[in-house]
Amino acid sequence: MQTLSAAAAAGVALTAMTAAVFLVHPSQPVTMQISVHRAAGHDISPPLASLKDSGTATGRADCDPDDDGCGVSPADPDDPDAPPQARRPDPPPVVPPPVPAAGAAVEQKSQGSRSAVKAVASFDGLGFGFDGPQGGGRMSNPSDNSLAVGLDRVVQIVNSRFAVFDKSGKVVYGSVATNTVFKGFGGTCEARNNGDAVVRYDQLAHRWLFVMPIFSRITERPEEPYSMCYAVSTGEDPLGPYARYEFRRKLFPDYPRPAVWPDGYYIPSSTGDEVIQKHACIADRAKMLTGGDATEQCVIIDGVNFLNNADVDGPNPPPAGAPNIMMAAGGTQLKKIFDDDGIFVYKLHVDWANPANTKASEAVKIPVAPYHYLCNGQLTSCVPQPGTARRLDAQGDKIMQRLVYRNSGDHESLLAVHSINTSPGGGGVRWYEFRLDAKRDPYLYQQSTYAPDAFFRWMASPGMDRQGNIGIGYSFGGAPNFAGQRFAARLASDPLGQLGFHETVLVEGEAAQTNTLRWEDYASTAMDPTDDCTFWYVGDYLKKDATAYTSRIGAFRVPGCLSGTVAGSVYLDVNHNGKRDPGEPGIGGRPVNYSGSVSGKATTDASGSFRLSLAADPAYGDPTYAISAEGSPAVTVHLKDRDAVKDIDFPSVCTVRGTGGADLSYWTGSKGKAVLKAHHVDAPKGLKPHAAATELVVLRWNVEFGGLDGNATVQDPVKGDWPAVRDLIGRASADAEQYRPLVEMLNRNSAMVTPSKPAGCGAR
Repeated sequence: MQTLSAAAAAGVALTAMTAAVFLVHPSQPVTMQISVHRAAGHDISPPLASLKDSGTATGRADCDPDDDGCGVSPADPDDPDAPPQARRPDPPPVVPPPVPAAGAAVEQKSQGSRSAVKAVASFDGLGFGFDGPQGGGRMSNPSDNSLAVGLDRVVQIVNSRFAVFDKSGKVVYGSVATNTVFKGFGGTCEARNNGDAVVRYDQLAHRWLFVMPIFSRITERPEEPYSMCYAVSTGEDPLGPYARYEFRRKLFPDYPRPAVWPDGYYIPSSTGDEVIQKHACIADRAKMLTGGDATEQCVIIDGVNFLNNADVDGPNPPPAGAPNIMMAAGGTQLKKIFDDDGIFVYKLHVDWANPANTKASEAVKIPVAPYHYLCNGQLTSCVPQPGTARRLDAQGDKIMQRLVYRNSGDHESLLAVHSINTSPGGGGVRWYEFRLDAKRDPYLYQQSTYAPDAFFRWMASPGMDRQGNIGIGYSFGGAPNFAGQRFAARLASDPLGQLGFHETVLVEGEAAQTNTLRWEDYASTAMDPTDDCTFWYVGDYLKKDATAYTSRIGAFRVPGCLSGTVAGSVYLDVNHNGKRDPGEPGIGGRPVNYSGSVSGKATTDASGSFRLSLAADPAYGDPTYAISAEGSPAVTVHLKDRDAVKDIDFPSVCTVRGTGGADLSYWTGSKGKAVLKAHHVDAPKGLKPHAAATELVVLRWNVEFGGLDGNATVQDPVKGDWPAVRDLIGRASADAEQYRPLVEMLNRNSAMVTPSKPAGCGAR
């Protein structure tokens, strides 16, 4: 049941404006205003799996007016289904200006030398030819590809429809209209389906977030004619129930790109294509996660380019209370300013208890290598296609989604990408890694433009795995290539500014898109929360003879990120029973060898312990290893990611070896004198010589103990105590028969005597 606040039910506008706060933009000072919105309605839905497709007919009033093919009238000049004579002509191709030397200096002009990373999944998503349990559905241009990945499921939204897949590509739900998630909610969110909807997976809470803007003006409420609709899952299952909210807006909520932060869901959006103004809103994440009475706070920022808010990847959140970070490219397309040499940063702090304290910092410019918007920005004729004069749009005026945040423990990183002109003559992906200093101010750590040839790489989306490796998916094209999708990556240890792996081809385009120049608007990269190593990426291509695009979903891993651990010890097996008992000490400095898809050696620490981190990615070899230590049989372990194989303990004892063997000597009777056959020593106490030869045992122990001298203590295998070495020799000499087994083993160099101190064995 939908619930309305009393004020909302009475039609009262719940908007509280604070005093203006001045921000510094690269070109002019601007004002920021803060508003607070209560939900016009919120509820907990039935499970999504039980909701039927809303069946909302896609019509002009329900779609993004910027989206070609949004079901608008066939006479509309932006409709790809309109007859050619009714279409608005494409703008002419842009002649790129020369790339300045400082911009060319950061270009990577050849592909990485390592073999391409492997695609561990690749399947078609929504688009032409899609057919799921709820059917297909028309997919409009541009696709506005949005992708989120959970523990078992992948959720994709394309413009105004979505579907749920398992990780092998099987469709388990969809396609349905995006507003199906608001079925039964009532109000605008249920009534109107809309493009530009986005899905995110909140890795910090293991929840799914749907955000759907309502672009069409609701004439019955002129003071708040637009809405932003939120749905947050109540659990990890994307087909389960959702907490649903509608927040009404005064300003047009175009191009939302949600971001997860501990204190809120941050949603930047444009307020229109003809104004240089952006809306940065924050929804109360804590309340939404419990289905509570959440509010939304918004700031209006004038004179700024398209904003992106930092979006958390991985299990490590930022420090408690850390403000969210927003970034924007420089330049202003509406003023025909297409180049800049900075990225502009804001810090946005929200205070739910006292909204008057919510504020954005002044903009700070981080100097970067100069850049020029690819083809002068958005809605331009940019990427050439074979067999047609129609070119594709590049959206070169903005930082693309997502602005990725990663807390690696000893440092925090932010990744940003945009599409720029390159000196080879095509388009390239400019990417940055920023890091945060002690004051939480971002600074440039590395930058590069990926431009290995004169073709076009554009509309990228980045990610960073748990080891700090970076992956970037992007569209690839330029005659004679049809537009398709590729992926490139780097190891954290690669030289700064280099994508060290050759690019991977996710899918080759097979046909030109001729019905519109609009292409994607954005793509998505998401990290798999099950391993924090797998990059999931989605982008578009056209199949041969297709009438519209098909999206392609791929998953990639950098070799070495998936790893398992093997831990254990080398210890002194005091009682020789082959297992480590309490009190049996470890031996430091002992080698432990491993062999398999990779081979190597580790050394035990001072306590005798070892811990191996071994590659465990079946895409790059069988993760089965033989682990061995001196004197013990090898142990076979099979790893998969996050395996922690423990208690691989190798028993060891110290071998007492006589350098010449332990001598068996004889007493013989010779004129009343006791004579040793080999050595002259005093006869053992109480022994009388005999005329007949009598076999007795006298020990000559030239002992190898790796540094043990005669005063070192060892275990007596007969009595079980710990005498000094010299005393044990005396005991064996005095009681030859009782110690005969030890002597015989010594003679074969096979006796084991355990020192009382691990260091006594020495390092082998």
